[in-house]
Amino acid sequence: MFNIIQEVKKIEKDIINWRRKLHQIPEVGLNLRKTSKFIMDELDNMNIEYHTLVNGNAIVGLIKGREEGKTVGLRADTDALPVKEETGLEFASNNGCMHACGHDGHTAILLGVAKVLNENKDKFKGNVKLLFQPGEEYPGGAKPMIEEGALENPKVDAVMGLHLGNLGKGIPKGKIGVSYGAMMAAVDVMYIKINGKGSHGAYPHQAIDPIVTASEIVLALQTIISREVDPVEPAVVSVTRIDGGFNHNIIPDSVEIQGTIRTVNEDTRQRISRRIEEIVKGITMAHGGSYEIDYEFCYPALINSEEFTKGFVESAKKIIPEDDIVEMKVPVMGAEDMSFFLQRVPGTFFYLSNPGEIDGQFYPHHNPKFDIDEEEIWKGAALIIQSTIDWLNEN
Repeated sequence: MFNIIQEVKKIEKDIINWRRKLHQIPEVGLNLRKTSKFIMDELDNMNIEYHTLVNGNAIVGLIKGREEGKTVGLRADTDALPVKEETGLEFASNNGCMHACGHDGHTAILLGVAKVLNENKDKFKGNVKLLFQPGEEYPGGAKPMIEEGALENPKVDAVMGLHLGNLGKGIPKGKIGVSYGAMMAAVDVMYIKINGKGSHGAYPHQAIDPIVTASEIVLALQTIISREVDPVEPAVVSVTRIDGGFNHNIIPDSVEIQGTIRTVNEDTRQRISRRIEEIVKGITMAHGGSYEIDYEFCYPALINSEEFTKGFVESAKKIIPEDDIVEMKVPVMGAEDMSFFLQRVPGTFFYLSNPGEIDGQFYPHHNPKFDIDEEEIWKGAALIIQSTIDWLNEN
C-alpha cells in the first residue's frame, strides 16, 4: 500500500536540508546561476530528465508514469529578494539578498515531490512536468517560460503550485487556504512625469508649477476607486512615490509620480489604465503643463479553476483533516505570476500557512526577519503528490 505521508516523511529531512542550502545562496531576478545549478544537480542525482529555458535559469523536468496519459505541471518559483537578512539563523544568507518570501521552501518542496513521484512512477499514468521558475518577484519568469515552450512537448493539461508563509489572512498556522476562483490580484505599475516651468519660489506667477499639478493628480487618482469602481469590487490605486524639487525657494521644472494598481476584473483593469491617463492629461493641460506616462501591465489576476480546485480539495482531505482546509472568500491584493500559467491551463494555487518565529514573533513576507516553520513543509509536498496522482489517474 502506497502511503504518501510515510513516503514524504522519509525525505522530510532532505527537503529541509535543501531549503536551508538554497536559503544560503539567494539570487534575484532572471539570473540564478547558483540556484539553477543546485536544482539541476539534485535532478541529476534523482536521474530525472530536464532541459533549461530563459538562458539556463528556468528548469523543466519530466517524469513519465507507467503509461500514456495527461500531463500536470508543478511549479515552484526559485528567486529571492534584494533584502539584507536579519534573522540570525545559522543558515542565513550573507550576500545581501534573502529568501524573504519562502521561495526556497517552494523549490525544496518541489524537489521532494520530484523524488517521491520519480521513485513511484508505477503508481500513476501520464506525465509530471517540474516547472522551476525564476523571476517571480521581478520581472516575471512565467511568461518567458511559456513563450519558450514550457507547457508543450508534452502539452500540459493542468498546473499546480503553492505559497508558504501567511499570505492569506484568516488561515491559521498549519492549515491551507484554497480559492475556487480569483485568488490574487493583477498588478500594474504607473510612472508619470509632470513637466512644468521652473521659477523662483517668490515669483510663482512666472512658473507652471508641477508640484501643484502633481498634488491635484494624486488626489484625483483616488477618486477612480472611490467613485468609479463598484464598492464591493476589489481594486487599488496607490501612489507610492512622488519626487520633485530640490530647494526651498525653487519651483522645479518637473515632478515624478509612481504607483501600483491592483485589480481582479480584467475590464476594470483596462478601464482604470485609461482613466489614469485621462485624469493626468486633463489636470496637466488645465495648468498649462505637459506629461509623460508609462503604464506597464505586469501580472494578470490569479484565477483558479473551480473544477480542478474541487478535485484538489478532495485529495487534500486524504492528507490533512477537512477542518484544516480553509476556503478564501475574497482574493488578496498581492500578485503572483503563477497567474500566467493559470491563464493557459486550468489548475490551482494554494496557501500553506507556516510562518516562522524570529525573536518570538512572526514577520511578514519581504521583511528582513521573515521565516517559515520547517515542521509544516512536509504537508505541502504530500498535498501536491496526492493531488497529482489522483488527477493523473482519473478516467
